[in-house]
Order: sequence, then C-alpha cells, then structure tokens
Amino acid sequence: MSIHSNAVDPNIWTGRSDAEGALARRWHQMIAPWLPGAARGVALLGFSCDEGVRRNQGRIGAAEAPSALRRALANLPWHLDRPLYEAGDITCSDGDLEGAQRRLGEAVSALLADGQLPVVLGGGHEVAYGSFLGLANQVSATCKADAVPVLGILNFDAHFDLRASDQATSGTPFAQAATLCQARGWPFRYACMGVAQTSNTAALYARAKHLGVDFLEDDVLVPWRLAEALSWLDAFLNGIDQLYLTIDLDVLPAAQAPGVSAPAARGVELSMLETLIDHARRSGKLVLADIAEYNPRFDQDNHTARAAARLVHRLIRPIA
Repeated sequence: MSIHSNAVDPNIWTGRSDAEGALARRWHQMIAPWLPGAARGVALLGFSCDEGVRRNQGRIGAAEAPSALRRALANLPWHLDRPLYEAGDITCSDGDLEGAQRRLGEAVSALLADGQLPVVLGGGHEVAYGSFLGLANQVSATCKADAVPVLGILNFDAHFDLRASDQATSGTPFAQAATLCQARGWPFRYACMGVAQTSNTAALYARAKHLGVDFLEDDVLVPWRLAEALSWLDAFLNGIDQLYLTIDLDVLPAAQAPGVSAPAARGVELSMLETLIDHARRSGKLVLADIAEYNPRFDQDNHTARAAARLVHRLIRPIA
C-alpha cells in the first residue's frame, strides 16, 4: 500500500559529515525514502497542521513543526540498530481537519501493515486522533471478527484533550478516540501523565472520570515519587495489548519547551519523561508514537526542537 503524502524537501536532511568513517555517521546520512516492502525499521511521517490549534484558539505555527523537527534530527549522531525511513508529510492547508486526520490514519495504517514503527511528527495535538485511527483501522483489518482488541493510549500531556465539541480541534483527539472505541465495541484505555490541574476545568475532570481515564498529575511526576509512577504505569501497560504513545511537548516545563501553543507553568522534567518512556518501551507493546504541539515560531535558541529531537531518539534507540 502506498502513502499519499507530500514529498519532503531533501535539503532538510543535511548536516555535518565527519571524517571518522562509519562510526561517525549521522541521521541525515542514514535516512532513506520509505517504499512498501522495505526492511522493518522506523518511519518518520509528518503531520503539517495548524487547523486544530486555530479552532481551539491557540497560538498557530505548529504546521511548521515537521520540517523544523527534521532539521533538529538531521545532525544527530547515529546510534540506532534498524533502518530509518522518510515517509513524507500529510498536510492540512484547506481547513479540512477531519479529512487530514483520515489521510493521516490511512498513512499510519500503511506503515503498520508494512511492519514499520511509525513516528508521526506533528502538528497540533489533533494529530493524535489521526494516529489512533490508523492503528485502529489496521487492527480491525487483521484481527478476528469476534476479537476485542485492547489498544492503550499513553499521553504525556498537561491537558486531557477530551473537550466536547461539534468539530475536531487540538483539544478533542481523545474524545474522538473514545467515540471510535465505543462505536466498535472496544474498551477505551487512555492514560494521561502530567495533567496540570490549573490547565483543565472541572468539566474535563468529570469527563475523564466518566470515560474511565487513568491519569497522574504533574506534581506526582517527580524523582522522589518515581517508584509510585512506575508502578502506576505498569498497571496500565499490563492491561493492554498494544501501545500508542503520544507526547504533547507542553508537558515539559516552559524553560525546556518554550516553543509550544500553551507553555507549562510547572511541567514534567525531561529526565523524568525519558525514564517513563524507557519503562513503557520495555513492555514490548509500543507500536506507534507521535510528537505534538511544537511551535517553531515561539521557540528560543531551538530549545524545544532539541528537546523534541532527544525524545524522538529516546523512542527508537536500542533499549538498554
């Protein structure tokens, strides 16, 4: 199955070339275009979209994120143990967010069917519904008719993103996922780590409770409570079949991620986030991931781009 994505400017994937040979290679020297039937690896797929943030009355600019994130990734030293592919961009330039989410879902499904680990570079957090839709459709196409798959969504985020709305926005992706699961008779398994009470209304907490959402607030995700957080995460991971992991960069402190739509007053430190990502990966259940809400227009000295690139590397590097 092919992907109907826009090609990426090859000049984005450029960087330093060192003289020390094969051990000095960098990502820009190793990435290759994805073609169906390629050896199993990691496929980067961009979602260039501001429409969800615009509808949610946020600071637009996230549509520029996929290209900016690629530039931040291009010069990373190569430490990976599997192929890395470029799968192009899904764009939303006409205001049709729902159509863009469907196209993203089709692209994610195609990559999963090919045995790849898709890592989607957003874009506003509306990317999450397109990502989940792709996983859900691929699972539907491959599981037995009477099977009830348990797909887990692990979201690192200051916000629940469960808003009730008559249209999709960057604040609705997991409400959309809940509706999809209900329509298919599947359990809705959603865990949100890093929730900021000051960023979510009582109505959103009530909706999270109604939908059975598991969550930990940002003040729990501190080093001296790590054992508690890992135990909580294990309980969630043990109850699912496959894991979709999504990282909204506004979960990080504003000093580490200023370039987002809604900078965090507190946030969860990058070192803590990396430890939790490693733990989730060791479950062996991760099949899909994405990065959301990077806004290059508000970044400072590429702090956010560098943090995001480090997180992408963390998601796909060899597990220690």
